Formats: sequence, C-alpha cells, structure tokens
Amino acid sequence: MKKNKKVYTVLFALLIASSLGIRAQEKTDSLVHVAFGSKAKTDLLGGVNSVDISALLDKNYGTYSLDNLESFIGGYNGNIWGQGALILVDGIPRSASDVRLVEIASITVLKGASNVALYGSTGAKGVILITTKRGAIKPLQIDVRANTGLFAPKRYPTYLNASEYMTLFNEASRNDGVAARYTAEEIFNTASGVNPYQYPDVNFYSSDYIKNVFSRSDVTTEISGGNERTRYYTNLGLAKSNDILKYGDSKNNDALSFNVRANVDMKLTDWLSASTDAVAVVTDSYTARGNFWGTAATLRPNWFSPWVPVDQLDMGNSNLQTLVENSKNIIDGKYLLGGTSNDQTNTFADMLVAGYIKSKHRRFMFNVNAHADLSGITEGLSLNGGYSLDYQTFYNEAFKEDYAVYQPTWAQVDGKRLITSLTKFNNDLNSTNEYIGETNYNQTMSFRTQLDYTRSFGLEHNVDASLVGWGYFIQMARDANHEGSTYQPLRNTNLGVRAAYNYRQKYYADFTGALVHSAKLAPGNRSAFSPTFTLGWRISDEPFFSENISVFDHLKLSASYGSLNQDLDIPNYYMYQGYFVNDGGWYQWRDGVAGGETTGSRQGENLDLSFIKRKEFRIGLDAALSNNLITLDANYFLQQTNGLLTQGTATIFPSYFSNWDFSFLPYLNYNNDRREGVDFTANLHQKTGQVNWSLGLTGMYFSSRATKRDERFEDDYQYRVGNPLDAYWGYISEGIFMNQQEIDNHAEQRFGEVKPGDIKYRDINGDGIIDSRDQVNLGHNGWAVSPFTYGINVTLRWKNFTLFALGSGQAGAIGFKNNDYFWVRGASKYSEVVLDRTEIEKNSSGEYEVTKLGSYPRLTTTSNNNNFQNSTFWMYKNNRFNLNRVQLTYDFDKDLLSKTFINGLSVYANGDNLLVVSKERKMMETNIGSAPQYRFYNVGFKASF
Repeated sequence: MKKNKKVYTVLFALLIASSLGIRAQEKTDSLVHVAFGSKAKTDLLGGVNSVDISALLDKNYGTYSLDNLESFIGGYNGNIWGQGALILVDGIPRSASDVRLVEIASITVLKGASNVALYGSTGAKGVILITTKRGAIKPLQIDVRANTGLFAPKRYPTYLNASEYMTLFNEASRNDGVAARYTAEEIFNTASGVNPYQYPDVNFYSSDYIKNVFSRSDVTTEISGGNERTRYYTNLGLAKSNDILKYGDSKNNDALSFNVRANVDMKLTDWLSASTDAVAVVTDSYTARGNFWGTAATLRPNWFSPWVPVDQLDMGNSNLQTLVENSKNIIDGKYLLGGTSNDQTNTFADMLVAGYIKSKHRRFMFNVNAHADLSGITEGLSLNGGYSLDYQTFYNEAFKEDYAVYQPTWAQVDGKRLITSLTKFNNDLNSTNEYIGETNYNQTMSFRTQLDYTRSFGLEHNVDASLVGWGYFIQMARDANHEGSTYQPLRNTNLGVRAAYNYRQKYYADFTGALVHSAKLAPGNRSAFSPTFTLGWRISDEPFFSENISVFDHLKLSASYGSLNQDLDIPNYYMYQGYFVNDGGWYQWRDGVAGGETTGSRQGENLDLSFIKRKEFRIGLDAALSNNLITLDANYFLQQTNGLLTQGTATIFPSYFSNWDFSFLPYLNYNNDRREGVDFTANLHQKTGQVNWSLGLTGMYFSSRATKRDERFEDDYQYRVGNPLDAYWGYISEGIFMNQQEIDNHAEQRFGEVKPGDIKYRDINGDGIIDSRDQVNLGHNGWAVSPFTYGINVTLRWKNFTLFALGSGQAGAIGFKNNDYFWVRGASKYSEVVLDRTEIEKNSSGEYEVTKLGSYPRLTTTSNNNNFQNSTFWMYKNNRFNLNRVQLTYDFDKDLLSKTFINGLSVYANGDNLLVVSKERKMMETNIGSAPQYRFYNVGFKASF
C-alpha cells in the first residue's frame, strides 16, 4: 500500500508540475450525459468523463464508435473489472458496432459506483453512454463527407523455405537419434526449383496470392435542421471495402454496408414533447472459401503441391488420361488439384472451385421517448418514459462444391520425370443451388420510466431527484448448419432512486441506489438494494483557500462510497440448484458379470447463493489551474469484489464429496478480490505566436490482488492470495543444459525427455523435482490490462491548417512467446526463430553435448513438453507506445466560398496504426494464423450546404 501511495503521489506531482504556465480551455457549463439524464459539467462529482465527438470529428476522422477513446479518457479500459463495460446507445443496450462515429454527438464513460448504480447489476462494471446527433433549431443544413483509403500490411510472419525446413528437420531427427527423413538429393532438387510440382516450395506470402494494398471507401450525408415544433437529424451512409487476397474467387471478396438513421424531436404541446429514432443497417459481404491465413501458418512448404501438372502425366498411361477427362476442375486447362490422404482438401483449391459464402447482416433499431413537464402540478416535476425494439439477423447464403484431389507418384520414364500414377481422394460433385448456412438473430426490448424533480430555491439550494424504473430483455437464437436452435434470454430489471442536493454549487451531497433483481439466484434471494453515497466540496470557493493558494482557480473534491450487488460474475443460471444425472457411475452385481449406470449427483444445492458485491471507495479531484488555463480530472479508487463463486474443493469440504464422476459440492460465495488505482484526464491549451496548440494527457495506474481464495498449496509462494489477479505463473529458466552431466546433477524435470540443448528450470522448493509446484508469479498478464496505461492527443492550428495526432501506450506487464510461431513442435512449420537454435552432437563417449549455444533450444521431432512451458525463457515485456493516428486538415476560408452554394469545405489526409514503439515491435506487429495488421492511409473531404 505504501509503495502504491508513492507512485500515485509522483504521478500527481508530475501532472501538476507539467500544467504550470500552460494555458487551458475556458471552463464551460456544458451538459454531460450521465445515467438517465444530464448534468452541468461543473456539477460532476468524479468518475465521469465525456468526449464531444461532433467537435472532434472536425480534426479526427474515424469509423469505429469507440475509436481511440483511451487517448481522451483516463481509466477508459473497463477490463480492469474483469470484463467490458455495459454499452448503451441512446440509453439502450446495443453493440458499439451498431453506430458509426459520424453519427455520434458525445460519449460518456461512467466509472464510479455512484455513477452506474441506477443501471443495476449490468452496469456494475462500468457504463459507456453513446449519444447520437440530433437536430437543432436552424435552417436546413446538409453535410456531405467522403473518404477513400488504402490498407497496407505492416508485416507478415517469416517462415523457412522448403529446403531450409527439410535441412533443419533432418537435424531435429539426428537430435532425437532417428533416421533423417529427407535425402540430400531431395533437398538439392527442392532448393534448385528443378520441378516445383514434385519438389514443392509453397510460399503463401507470395505476390501470386496477396495484393500490396486493398481499399475502403465511404460516403456520408447528414441532413439536419428544425424549428420550435420539430427538429430532425438524418444520416445516410454507404461504405465498401475489398480484401488483400487476390487468388481464385478471393479476388471477389468484399463488404458493402448501408445505413440510414432518422432522429426526430417533437414538441407536441407546451408541456409534452416526444422523440423517435429509427435506424436500419444493411451489411453484405462475399467471401471465398478456404482458411488461407490459418493454413499459411501451419502447412509445411514442402508437404505437397496444390497443383498437379497435366503436361507431366505419363501420356502412355490411359488411366491417367481417363482421370483428366473425367475431372471437372482442370485449373487454367493445365492443373489438377493436389492433395494427400491426410490433406483431402487444400486452401488454394477451396479458393478456386469450392464456392463462396455470402453473409447477410440486418439491423433494425427503433426507440421512442416522451417527456411531460408537470410543473403545473409542482414546479420542477417531470415524467419521462421510453421504449425500444431492436432486431438483428444474420445468415449465410452459401454455395459449396466438393472436389477431388490427386496425389501423384513420380518416376523416371524414358529419361524424364513423369507422373506415373495418381491416387484420387473425393469426387467432383455438381451443385447448382445456394443454401442457407449459419443463421442467428437477436431481439432487444427495453423500457424506461422515470419521475424527475429538479428545482432551485433562492438560487442557493439546488435539488435534483429521480425515481427510475428500467429494464431490458434480449432474446438470442442460433441455428448453425440446421443442427437445432438454442435460446438464451438475457433479462435485467431494476428500480433506481437518486436524491442530490447542492448549496450554491459549493457543497454537494448525493444518494443513489437501485433495487436489483436476478433470475440466476434462488427464489426469495433474487432481490437486493445497492446504495451509494457521494459528497462534494468546491474548496476553491472558500475564502481561506482562494486567498492563500493562487495556483488553483477552481478545485472541487469529491468522495463516494458504494456497495453494488451484481450477477455478472455468476456465469450460468441454476447454479444454486443441486441436480443428479443418470450416468453417475457404473455399479456391478452378480460378481461383476452384470452392471449398470447409477444415478449420481453432479452439483450440490445452495439456496443461499447471493449476489457478488462491488464495494468501492473513490476520491475525485476536478481542477482548473494557472489562471484558468488548464483542466484536470483525477480519481483514486479502491474496490473490493466480495463473494465470487467457488465450490470449496480445496479448503471447505472434504475431498470425498467429489471425484471424477460425481460431486455433492454446491457453489458458494467465498472468493474476494481487491483493485486499487488512480486515473487522470488533463487538457492543456496555449497560443504561441500564430499557433494555437493543445495537449491532452490521460493515464491510469492500478494494482489488483486476490484477498481470499479457496485454495491449498504445499508451498506458501504458490498461494494466489496476496498476488495480482492477472498474475502470470510460470517457471524461472536457468538457461540451456550443455551436456548430460548437467542434466544428471540437476533436479529432475518431469515434463518429458530432457537432453542437452533443452531448457533448464529452477528448483524453487528444493525438492529435487521440477513440476507445477515450481511455478512462481512472473508478472502481470499483458493480455489483460497493463498496470500503467496512458494516452495522448495533440492539436496544432496555424491559419487554416490543423495537425492532429493521438497515441496510446502501456507498461508494466509481460507476455510469453508461446504461439506456434515460437513453439515449434514435432513436424510443425518452421519459422525464422529456429535459425538461431542450439546445436548438439554426440561426443566421443556417445553422449550428446551442445556444440553451439543459440537463443533457441535444440530442434526436435517430438512435442518436447519440457521446452514449451511458460517460463522466463519465453517471457518478454509488453511495454509499447502506439502512434494511432495523424491527420492534417485544411479548412477553406469562408470568404472564398461566400459566392458559392457551399457554406463550408474541409479536406484532410490521415494515417492510422502508423507505428509501434517497443523492443518487441516486430512480434507485436505480426499476426500468426490470421490476416495481417494494417496501416490505413486515407484522404477525405467534408462539405456543408
């Protein structure tokens, strides 16, 4: 705890020091969307951050709705809570992909328990509010935006060619004491390319199959305006992209998306208003069959040729000619399709003749809201309600044809190498009809009713209260390949209450709570109340502060405590209920001559199973410094998650209550977690000469640990209690065994055969055996959230030019190079990492010893479980900085456009995902088994009419 406090103090001090003398944006009283309403920015009490997307789009074009949000909001990454935040689009549970960035007015991130309490259980791990654009009282305005850009692959993985692979596989065979698989002649012929069909060397990353770049284009039209009675906003969008692959039918791969949104606000009477939104999104894509990228990472380059040349068949063999004549797949009139008994399809053949998949995704979203001003009953009273209905469907129109492949046998015929026989696998089948493949849909219905009371008394006493009823129902259905449907409804209902008061916007008090309900718990235990309390103090309005501390022009402190009940960490329904199954074990009678299945318990009953609790204490700071020239929002949070589920197999129940075929153990609320951290968002602004510039800084530092666990280990250092929740456990490497004597004198490693050239592990507990008990905490898991994350955005304005850049980074976590690219097992495809392998040979005594020490263990044809364990040998630091975007914008002078029908015109060029700065940059920019990472270069314009 003391160490963490020092870190927080240093971070805060650095942030304050960097702000001195730097001009900030003027303080505004703009409204910020919060739970079921909005608040003046000056009245926020911590744990809330908002981004004005409409303004940001003028200098920062993107497509994804949550585009680079971590560069604008500190602590945005909700994965620190164990899963992502609840996403609401216009107050309705929807996917972030249901809305494009150009449709959005603002995004608010709610982090504190007091800010999310009204959303009940589903909001307990953070809420992201996406608010779309709406019309305004103004004449008709039409905005047109068009973009076109190119995706350029960053890099591809590097694999050995066929002759290199064959040579090193022979070395691996020698290391294992087995005969070499490939002859010198085979390796020579493969390297020389004398006959690429008999001695193949398949390079998936050749320009024969992959384009240098592919494109994406989009156009958006926005129509808005309105009067006192009606305001409207319409968004029409069209986007089209193709693919990096160009071989066979994959050259037709593309995706086309069309969307239309209509948001209308109506004032029906002096006291009644309403709004309605309707959205339709239609997305179609075409994809050739075949798993190109997956096969590229696994198929050895020499394994077989995907093509069998017809002109190299033995013309004197009538059987071969018959096979050719009966084949319906002669590629380019030259080739049959190649394969083996184990590879009766190949990805190239799939792309050429197997067919395609047309995916259809349809999304329809509708919501209606009403607002009644009840000030006629009492001043400040209003009633609000809303209802939504969303429907999404996805299905495939697929076409598939089976095809035959052929394995050739080569022989010398009249001085020439020819194919003397073909082994056929499968048959060419004709198909003329498309069929429906995968189908699924989901339907979301939500409702909201709230009674609000907002009033000021004498401009001193300000009261804000709400009573909210909110719920939604999501029904999903899946029907993959017509094998039956599954339905899993998701329900959330809760009743919330909020009562807030402030005196002269100096002293604040807020109580927010929710009555939550969960069908995952037993009847009688399904409801709970989640209270939160918040206090705020604008200390800068106190005379003793303003007269003595001049650096702060505005300083507001807040503190909150909340106890939220949630069922997000209860993964399934009926976990409280015990049940029996018919296959509970085998019993015998008649001295073992006969027997039958028993009925056995699979789970014990616990009707007292209850909600998991998020208990949080938070301190917030909102400040303006240096003559109102910098803004700062910072929060310290301490959260405890209590009552996580376990079955008590380690410490609570005797072991005989459970074994491999039965269990009487119930689920219990037992395990506890703790998370602690600080996040900050600072925005700075200054004018230097003719250049206006601004700088935004965001960051979060957090730590976590398990505080209670049902666990039992022989050694204290292995207990998860006291260790980070994201701890990576593994072994400490002590290098490479150099000879057999080192192996004999070392602790016994029980992961399989060990030879010189293999990895040596430290015997942590000193028992002379290396096994799971020698695993230790090696660091934070880099695939979760790094302990320190940060973001930066920079804007430079000079005359009509605007240069904008943003980046993000992380530090303090580790990862392991443990995918198939690094862990080369058996006959797997060899990547470039094996070139610096450790080499071994037999010495005069007939024992293996290392002759060349490399950065990679010895090669082997076995699975070698000894070497492929998570350990410091494969560990790397996950520190990185990403330059996510740079954009240059030019705004045409309005005087220049005054004699045209164009009211405004901007042109811009930007680049995305431009750079990764890291010691492990090459690895971080390389995808294995999937499409590559891309840089995106875009040009566009926006015109207003």
